[in-house]
Amino acid sequence: MKQGKLLYSGKAKSVYLTDDRDTLIVEFRDDITAFDGGKKDTLKNKGSYNAGVSAFFFEYLEKHGVKTHFITMLDNHRMAVRRLQMIPLEVIVRNVAAGSIVRNYPFKEGMKLSPPVIVIDYKDDTRHDPMLNDDLIVALKLATPAELKAIKNAALAVNRHLSALLAKQGILLVDFKLEFGRQGKTIRLGDEISMDSMRLWDTKTKESLDKDVYRFNKGDVMETYNRVAGRITNTAPRRAAPKKKAAPRKKAGVKKLAAAKTKKR
Repeated sequence: MKQGKLLYSGKAKSVYLTDDRDTLIVEFRDDITAFDGGKKDTLKNKGSYNAGVSAFFFEYLEKHGVKTHFITMLDNHRMAVRRLQMIPLEVIVRNVAAGSIVRNYPFKEGMKLSPPVIVIDYKDDTRHDPMLNDDLIVALKLATPAELKAIKNAALAVNRHLSALLAKQGILLVDFKLEFGRQGKTIRLGDEISMDSMRLWDTKTKESLDKDVYRFNKGDVMETYNRVAGRITNTAPRRAAPKKKAAPRKKAGVKKLAAAKTKKR
C-alpha cells in the first residue's frame, strides 16, 4: 500500500490518501494538546503508544461485533483504515462523574452514573464543541434518527466491552469520547480510542492513567502512557519469579557407600 497526499491534519493525527480509494492511512504523531490547543507539546513515542492501544481496542471490539474503520497496523505509529464519511459528532460516554460534567452540573467528583450517561457534542473547534440534543442533531441533518440510534447502541456496546476488559487490568473506565462515520449505509467507529480520548483511573488508588496527567501536571506523561499501554494490552513487563534454591544433596549412608564400592569392585 502506497501512502499518498495528506488529506487532513488534526491536533495529534494526520490522515493520508493511498493508492486504494477506499483505504486511508492514519498517522499518530507525537504531538499532545489540551484546553482547545491552548497547551501544546511534542513527546517522543507518544504517538506509538496511542496507535498501539487504539489498534488493540479496535481488534477487540471487532471480535465482539462492533464495526470499526480499522484494517491493520503498518508500523508503530501508522494504521490502515477504511475510508469513512465522518459524522461531526463527539459521542461521550460517562460511567463516573469527572471533568466538565462536574464543573457544569451538580454532580460530585467520583459519583457513579448508572445507567451510563451519553453526551453528544458538535465537533467544531470554532464553536468550542457545543452540546447537542437529538432534536438538534436531526434538525442540523448531522444524522438521521435511525443513525443516531445505531450510534448510541454502538457507543454503549463499546462501553460494556471495554469496561469489562479494563476492569480485569485494575483500570476503571471513567469516560471516553468516540467518533463515527458512514461507509455506505453502515455506521462504523472511527478516529481513535486511546489515553488521549479516555479518562482512566487505577481501580484501587484512583491515580489518573490518561491525558489528565498532561492537562493538570500530575506527573511524567510518557512514563504513565508507557505503563498504562502495557496494562491495557497485558504486555507490561513482569518480574521474573525468583529461582528456587536447589535442595542440598543428602549424603549417602555408610551402607549405601559400602554397597557402591562393592559393585565397583
